[in-house]
Amino acid sequence: MNLQTHPLAPAGMPPENVTMTLEEFLVSDVDGYEYVKGELIPMAAPSAEHGLVGSRVFIRLGNYVIANQLGEVVSAETGFQVGERVLKPDVAFVSTPRLPADLIKAFPVPPDLAVEVISPSEPFRKAVEKAFAYLEAGTRLVWVIEPGSKTVIVYRSETDITLLTREDTLTGEDVVEGFACQVAELFELPSG
Repeated sequence: MNLQTHPLAPAGMPPENVTMTLEEFLVSDVDGYEYVKGELIPMAAPSAEHGLVGSRVFIRLGNYVIANQLGEVVSAETGFQVGERVLKPDVAFVSTPRLPADLIKAFPVPPDLAVEVISPSEPFRKAVEKAFAYLEAGTRLVWVIEPGSKTVIVYRSETDITLLTREDTLTGEDVVEGFACQVAELFELPSG
């Protein structure tokens, strides 16, 4: 469904002021927005650094998951139903037993692992809210990557949170067993 023709979209109204049901959002062609309890929330514009860090996670995690036949790793813009939300993590892992048969629309389940890379224009508070929403919906592990400080915050629950620095190793714990990479590897950006 195109937002311009959505019956709830008054002429000239920005998409973020449009309300729709979860079912309408799941079958719509709305790009660049997440869905939170009836409202469209614009996604922060990613920087080049954001894209490079996200791709490093995607490549390392994806190669490991494929080599070990653990499930699937998807990139940004892939929607996941997370309670009353549809969120689009920068990278996500879904184990083989939890892969849905219908891949035409957003995943009807939250990912096993959600990865959010903080954009320069995104408030840190928003990333924390998303991490807690994933956990509440059943995601077992969330990585929030902050390129500015070159850190990764690992969320296992609202009270089990670990800060990793460039000197630490990021692991998949019991969610992506055996996966590990140095945090520093995620931030090795090309020099200009």
